Amino acid sequence: MDSTSPGLRLAVRVRPGAGRAAVGGRYGAHALVVAVPARPVDGQANRAVVEAVAAAFGVRRSAVSLVTGPRSRDKILFVVGDPGVLQSRLAALLGA
Repeated sequence: MDSTSPGLRLAVRVRPGAGRAAVGGRYGAHALVVAVPARPVDGQANRAVVEAVAAAFGVRRSAVSLVTGPRSRDKILFVVGDPGVLQSRLAALLGA
């Protein structure tokens, strides 16, 4: 990802240790809830979050990068792609 890539900055709230991966729902005002079965050990949960978000937005894993929050449940991700399409998908996932 470079700073000129079109895309969407995305606030997420991670729920590690879930029974299965799921993306959807709202946490607070704007954060998307991402549940993953991986535990937050050796970056496993971060990798699982990137995979789950990529699948939910229909993009490759390489199009999703962690911007902030590698050791926090609250993270900022950047998803490379058409901002309009990504924003529409985010609205659906948030239940807006």
